[in-house]
Order: sequence, then structure tokens, then C-alpha cells
Amino acid sequence: MPKKTVLKQFLIWRAKHISQRQFVYFLSIVLGFTSGLGAVTLKNLTHFIQHFLEGNFVKYYHHAFYFVFPIIGFTLVYLIIKYIIRNKVSHGIPSTLYAIAKRKGIMRQYQMFGSILTAPITVGFGGSVGLEGPTVATGAAIGSNISRMFHMNQTTRNLLVGCAAAGAMSSIFKAPIAAIIFAIEVFSLDLTLASMLPLLLASLSAILTSYFFFGDDIILPFKIEDEFHFSDAPFYMILGVVAALVSIYFTVVYDRIQSFFDTISSPMKRVLIGGIGIGILIYFIPPLYGEGFDVINNLIAGNPEKALTNNFLGLDTSNFWTVIMLLCGLIVFKIIASALTFGAGGVGGIFAPTLFMGSLMGHCFAKLVNYSSWLNSSISESNFTLVGMAGLMAGVLQAPLTAIFLIAELTGGYDLFIPLMLTSAISFSIAKSYLPHSVYTMELGRKGELITHDKDHAVLTLMDIKKIIETNFIPLNPKMTLGDIVHQAVVKSNRNIFPVIGQKSDKLVGIILLDDIRPIMFDQTLYDNVLARDVMQNPPEIIDLNNDKMTDIMKKFQDSGAWNLPVVKDEKYIGFISKSKLLTAYRRQLINITN
Repeated sequence: MPKKTVLKQFLIWRAKHISQRQFVYFLSIVLGFTSGLGAVTLKNLTHFIQHFLEGNFVKYYHHAFYFVFPIIGFTLVYLIIKYIIRNKVSHGIPSTLYAIAKRKGIMRQYQMFGSILTAPITVGFGGSVGLEGPTVATGAAIGSNISRMFHMNQTTRNLLVGCAAAGAMSSIFKAPIAAIIFAIEVFSLDLTLASMLPLLLASLSAILTSYFFFGDDIILPFKIEDEFHFSDAPFYMILGVVAALVSIYFTVVYDRIQSFFDTISSPMKRVLIGGIGIGILIYFIPPLYGEGFDVINNLIAGNPEKALTNNFLGLDTSNFWTVIMLLCGLIVFKIIASALTFGAGGVGGIFAPTLFMGSLMGHCFAKLVNYSSWLNSSISESNFTLVGMAGLMAGVLQAPLTAIFLIAELTGGYDLFIPLMLTSAISFSIAKSYLPHSVYTMELGRKGELITHDKDHAVLTLMDIKKIIETNFIPLNPKMTLGDIVHQAVVKSNRNIFPVIGQKSDKLVGIILLDDIRPIMFDQTLYDNVLARDVMQNPPEIIDLNNDKMTDIMKKFQDSGAWNLPVVKDEKYIGFISKSKLLTAYRRQLINITN
């Protein structure tokens, strides 16, 4: 039986026997399972590549292979994208946000496997990024395509994309509550009972899948031993300020390096420049290789020396200032290594580099406080290492609740809720005042295409400008006579406004309202003497299709008081947008996202 016939019969059966809500619950469980499988696949492929390379080439040959691996990895990724996937594989979470904001939650089929083919090679061959972004992108693409297969509407599709993303985070970090908060906070999903239960089911399904394949193995195997003391609160507050400053450094460096690579048109040039750059960094600073969770675990366990023994200068890691210098160097260069990885065409996530730098920052801060003897008793270096991760996540990702619950769940550190909240809130507040958008949302935010929890802004962002442009207006040219205007435009048109277009171009030079010519349109003695340019006027506002966002268009209607405004693209006339059609489209979109 043909596939389409089977699917059609199932959809008919489902409509008769299973309610929409029950079916969404079922799909959320399925998506949690598939997201969990995606996480398992990505992690195992990556670890297999790393074990093979580090276990044979580096161990039995020479440390210099660290320099070569990234170039090989980026080249393989480039070839896979060009000849196998044949489509651009964008960064995981930003590409998902773009799909929600501008593609009605629709993600193309290749996105279901694009990251699985490229991210393990990127990270396995030394790319200094994480796997969480590709895992989320894979799960989200599966969610999008499954929802399309079952003909879900846009609102349900976005919810299922969020469920898949929550499942991916739950599986990879084994933090089901943080995963739900992540989906709500980062993807701006509405926190309602209708959305909460599917997110919960997806997160639960994914973590059970992860436990089935990985057992009790977790990324940060650590339990809190040192209690929080009220006397430590000022230091956690200072750590929040430091985290905000490092967050700003992180975001600015990342943005500038990405902007530099955007100016390079040749993919192979990007591969070479990025590959050589990351190769040099990894050769001299081996802890920058891959995700870096081994370094984080050593810091939490109070053994930073283990992560620094391979420093290229052979420095003595028993010296306090040597350790501080090396740890600060890792903080400075980690984001450079990550940005070079992305610039070279690597596929990965920014989550792991954020945790890496945050742990180093918190550990350095605690060491300096203890060394300076500001306190009669020392502060807990392991606790500050953990809280530092949350502080940097809150500033860089601008997701403070996700940061708080993720670190608490990863480590069982619920006793640290107060310091986690203190540091994250301060870091987020300061970083947000300087950086309006996170590394995930920078590009979309600059274009005004970012979905937010502001319902009005979300509705405007989801509206498609092109669908509300009307083109049934009869254009005039400046030299047309009044007689021609009456016989060729007024008589034939059911509109009361006419665009005046340049004779040698499609450039809009003015508009004529029916009210402008009504006093003279019946005086035939003026038919040959009055030209269009004599009675035309400048439009109160002009909508630029290339630059104006929907919020700008609404403001132009509000400020001008006009009922119709002309639309241009590259200075050429396109059509008109009417206030009535705009408001009708707004109302329809509002109904769609609130049902």
C-alpha cells in the first residue's frame, strides 16, 4: 500500500479516535525518545573519534598531530556539507530560533541528520565547541518534520520543536527540569498547562532514554560537600560582576571573529585560516581540545594541576601564580578557539565553551580570594567553580533560570540555590544592559526577527510582510494628462489612490489621491493642461521592504494616520499595504498563536 495512503488512513483514524491534545502528548513522548537517541548517537560518535585519535596517533606518534587534526576535521566537514548534505548546516540553536521566527517552525529534512554527520567530526578532531547545539538542532528538526507529517498547525509545531529541544537538553545533560526551563526561556514558549505537560513528557522520555544507554554516567559527577555561608554572599555578588564582564568579553570576541570570517567568501580559505588558528592554539594549549569537560571535572574536584600539566612552557603547576596565569589564559583563549571553530565551518554548540570558561573563572576567583587572606576562613573553590558556570551562562546565553537549574541538577547542588541566584541575577542584569541579545539571538535580534515573551512583539515578528502587500493599484507616470488619468485609471480602478512611477524606472515619485483630482476631474477643459506631476503629492510614509520590520510598519501607520502606504524595494515600487489588511492579518496571527 502506498505510503501516502497509509498515512492518510492513519490521520482519518486518529481524528476519529484520538483528540488533538492526546495526540500531542503522544508525539511529545516520541520526540523525547528520538531526541535522546540523537544525543546518544552524537556523543558516541564523538567519543569514538576522540578515543581513536588520542589513543593511537597522539599516544604512539607525536604531540604535533594536535596541530593537524583540526584542519583535517574542518576539511572533512566541508566535503560532507558540499557533496553529501548539499545544504548549509547552520549553528544549532540559532537555526532553530530562525525556523520558529521566520519559517513558522518549519525545518528542512536534511537538518535531521546534518549535525549528526558534521558535529562529531568537528569536536572529535579538536574543534573547541560542544555537542548540545547540534543535539538540539537534530531533535528540533525531527520535531518539525514529524509535526508537518501529521499536519499540525504553526502553534503546535512550535511547541513540538520546543519539546524536542527540551528532550535533547534533558538527555545530554541529564537535567530534565533545566531542559524544560531552557525550552521556555530560550525559545520563548508560553508557560501554560497546555505547553507544560508536553514539555514534561518529552524531557522525561529523553532522560529515560539516556539512562537506558548511558546508565548513571553524567557529565559532572560531583556532589556538594561545602555548605553555603551567609558571609560568602558578598563574594558571590562580586563573582556576578566578574561573570558579567567575562560574558561581555565572550560575546564581543565571538561576534568580531564571526564578522571577520563573514568577509571571507571562499569556504576553503575559511577552513585553512580557522584550521591553522585552532591548530596552533590546541598545540600550545591542549586543554582547548574538544568540549573540555575533563578540565571542568578536575577544577570541581580541586585538581587544576591535572588539567595544566601539558602546558607548552613546562611551567611548574605547583606554583600558585603559575596556575592562576594558566587558568586565565584558558579563559582568554577558549572563546577565540570556539569562534575560530565556527568560522572555519565547524558545527557545534556554544554551551560547553560557556561552562568551560565559567568554571575557570569561578575557580580563579576563589583561589585569589583565598590567597589574599581576606577571610579568616577560606571559601569553597568547588562551589565557586560551579556558581561561576551559572554566572557565565546567565550572561552569555541570557538564560539565568536555565543556568541556575542546570548547575543545581547536574551536581545535586540544591544547597547552592542562593549563591546561584545571586551570581546569575547580577551577571544577567549587567550583561543585558550592555548586550541586548545573547550569542544565540544576536543576528535575529538585530533584524527584529526574534520571537520574545512579549505577545504583541511575537505576533508582529511572525507576520509575513509580503503576504499583506496589495498590487491591484493602477500606476501612473508623471507626464500623464488629467484626461488620461480619468480614462485609464479612475474609470478602471476600484481604489482611490494611484502610485506615480518614473517613466524610465520603477521608482516611486509620488502618489495621487482621488480627493486630489475630484474638484477638477469633471472639467474637460483641463484634461490636456493638467499633468500627473502637477497634482501628485509625497506619501506620508514609505515602507522599505528591505529595511522595515513589522514593528516599524505599525509605527509608520500610527504616526502618519494613513490608511494606505506604498511599499518599495531597492527604491522600486512594489505595491501598497493597507491598515485594514494589516490589522486583519495581525488578528489572524494572534488567534493562531493563542489557540
